[in-house]
Amino acid sequence: MVKGSKIITFANYFRKELSMVNPGRKTIWTAFITVSLLIIFLSFAPGFSGFGSNSSIEKELPDSAYTIKSFKLPDLVTFAGERMPLENFDTRESLEREILVSAYRHSSTILIIKRANRYLPVIEKILKKNDIPDDFKYLAAAESEYSNMISPAGATGFWQIMPKTGREDGMEINQVVDERYDVEKSTQFACDYFRKSYEKYGNWTLAAASYNGGRAGIDRQIEVQKQNNYYDLLLNEETARYIFRAVAYKLIISDPKRYGFNINKEDLYPVLDYYEVKVDTAVHDFSDFAGHFCTNYKLLKFLNPWLRKPYLTPRPGKEYIIKIPAEGMRNIENTESEYEFEDSK
Repeated sequence: MVKGSKIITFANYFRKELSMVNPGRKTIWTAFITVSLLIIFLSFAPGFSGFGSNSSIEKELPDSAYTIKSFKLPDLVTFAGERMPLENFDTRESLEREILVSAYRHSSTILIIKRANRYLPVIEKILKKNDIPDDFKYLAAAESEYSNMISPAGATGFWQIMPKTGREDGMEINQVVDERYDVEKSTQFACDYFRKSYEKYGNWTLAAASYNGGRAGIDRQIEVQKQNNYYDLLLNEETARYIFRAVAYKLIISDPKRYGFNINKEDLYPVLDYYEVKVDTAVHDFSDFAGHFCTNYKLLKFLNPWLRKPYLTPRPGKEYIIKIPAEGMRNIENTESEYEFEDSK
C-alpha cells in the first residue's frame, strides 16, 4: 500500500508539471514520464528486488562455465633442447605473459591449433632434413600463425620474408611468381638462416632470436651488454618476446586442453592430398590448366599460392612444381587428421 501511494504521489506530481509545459514539448515530456514511472514501478514491485543484479544468475551457472584463470607452468620447459631458466622471475613472467595472451586470444589461437595439424608435418620434414631442431616449427606460429600473412613492412608468407632478403637467397619474387608463399621453399629459406646463425652463436635460442631481430641487431646488443645468453639480454620488445611466444604456442599446441582449449582430433584441419606436376613452359590460362586435371582455379591457387597471376611465364631453364588436388581431396569425408598432440615439455 505504501509503495502504491508513492507511485500515485509521483504520478500526480508529474501531471501537475506537465500541465505547465508548453504544448509543443508535451510529447517529449510524456515519453520521459512514462519511462520514469516504469523504472520506479520495477524498483518497488514484488519480484524485482534483484533488478540490475546478476547474483541469482551466478548461482545458477554450472561448474563447467567459462572461467578466467592463470595457468601453472610446467616444472621444465625447453626450446630446441635448451632449458629455459624459469627460476629467474623475469624469464618466468615473460613466458607466463605469452601463455596468457595466447590462451585468451581465443579465435586466433584456435585457428593456429587447427592449422598446425595441416602444416606442421610439412615443416617438420624440412627441419629434419636440415638438422634443425623440431621446436623451430613453432617459430612459424609466432611469425604468421601458420598462414601466408603480409606485414605492413612487406614481409610475406609463413616465415615473413622481405623481398630483398628472399631475392638475395635465390628466391623468385616478382608479380607472376612469389616463392615466399610456397611453404616448402620458404621453410628451406628459414632453415638456411637458422643454420648460419647457429654456426655464429653456438646455441639454438640465439639463432632463433636472430631470425626476428637480425644478426646485426643481436651482435650489437651482445657487444654493448657483454652478454651472449638470450635470457640475459635486454632486447627490443618484439625480439624479447619472440622465443617466449614460440614456446607458448609449443605448450598450447601440444596440450590444448591444459590451457582451456577443448579441441578434439576431428576438429583439426586435415592434411590435404595432392600430387605434383612439373611445368617448364608457359601456362597461358590456369583455369583451363586446372580443368585439364579435373579441378578448378580456386583449388589450384589454394594449393599453389605462390602463383600470383592466372598465367605463368617461366624463367628460362627453370622447372616449376605445381600441386594438383587428388581425387576427392575437397570432400572432408576423405580426409583425416594426422598430427598427434604430444608431450607439452
